[in-house]
Amino acid sequence: MMQAQVLVNSDVLTGRSVVMLFLSGGPTHIEFFDPKMTAPSEIHSITGEIQTALPGVTFGATFPKLAKLADRFSVVRSYGSGNGGHTYGEVVSGNHACGASASSMYARVRGNNHPQTGLPTNVVILPEAVQDGLKLGNNFETGALPTLTQPGTLGSTWAAFNPSGGGDLQRDMELTLGRDRFGDRRKLLSGFDQLRRQADSRGALAGVDTYQQQAFDIITRGVAEAFDLSIEDPRTVASYETSQLFKLEELTRWNDMRRASNLLGRQMLLARRLVEAGCGFVTVSDCGWDYHANGNSPRNMAGIYPMGGQVDHAVAAFLEDIEARGLSDRILLVVTGEMGRSPRINNNGGREHYGELTPLLIAGGGLQMGQVVGQSDRYASRAVGDAYRPQHLFGTIMHSLFDIGRLRLEPQVPLEMISAAEQSTPIAPLLG
Repeated sequence: MMQAQVLVNSDVLTGRSVVMLFLSGGPTHIEFFDPKMTAPSEIHSITGEIQTALPGVTFGATFPKLAKLADRFSVVRSYGSGNGGHTYGEVVSGNHACGASASSMYARVRGNNHPQTGLPTNVVILPEAVQDGLKLGNNFETGALPTLTQPGTLGSTWAAFNPSGGGDLQRDMELTLGRDRFGDRRKLLSGFDQLRRQADSRGALAGVDTYQQQAFDIITRGVAEAFDLSIEDPRTVASYETSQLFKLEELTRWNDMRRASNLLGRQMLLARRLVEAGCGFVTVSDCGWDYHANGNSPRNMAGIYPMGGQVDHAVAAFLEDIEARGLSDRILLVVTGEMGRSPRINNNGGREHYGELTPLLIAGGGLQMGQVVGQSDRYASRAVGDAYRPQHLFGTIMHSLFDIGRLRLEPQVPLEMISAAEQSTPIAPLLG
């Protein structure tokens, strides 16, 4: 059925969008932004370190491009998910009672579709969304993936739209507006033609009612242009491209990395296109970040070189692109994962699950950039001083998206959502 839009006063919304790059599997905080080269060899970054644009601040050596752009974003060295398990949902929901992700909360206030373009306002981008025919391995990360955009007590209507065709098709088809608003949008673009053929061949559309068929037509026809990378400037596409950085065979023979891809650049480009076209919250999933070195992933964390290099290239390209387009203040970029990695390297040269510290990069969104927030102890094992957790990250996102004071006055917004937003304290140094 057609989902009516939730109408709030326009001054509740700040006009900003969020792109959350979630590194599923547990990226290592030490090899990312806290290399601790003064610590013993069994602790410090195995990749070494590289000087950044900020005096006295170094990153892991697989991030040279981000190091040069360090004045355009901030990293939080005292952030940790607080849980060493694959607790995706806790990170994106701030671990609040209603259990809804920040993306679902945004859609609940903003409405599921942009009122002018019909573009879904809450989207999750997997590698399958930018390349047909992928056969990525199915491991535990796939099962946990839906929690990245979980709607919690808000209801399944507010879960993210998955343009790669995964998930519950009929639920996805609820993302619709009236037929009259899209009467002249009849061109079927190639990227969505494939999605339609797959749905037809599986019989997924059999038995749906007229409104659901209409909804699917809108998603596959009416807003397809925003999802079509073939109409992007070729020079821009080339600047994002990561598929040539490494061959998937280097990683996917390892069980824990079979969900990995080398398509992150295209995913980030699609994210920029979507927010520029009116999508308010885009979650980009990059899987395979597991570094036990236990036979399911390579010894000595060898995967950090291609995968870290891909994040370095894709995120740097995104930052430079939105800067050139004048979008840096309008887009909040968040890069994190569900945990960090243990300070002490194990006997195979790997790192285990670790919840006390987790990588966190934040850019734009009207926040204070060019700083390192907080610090860890000399062994990169605990925060020194203020420790930040998912509720602080959640609060930072909420304050970037909404005027919280005005949000509480909106009668259509559920009380549990208002309570979650009000109780979430932002990461104070980012507010200036």
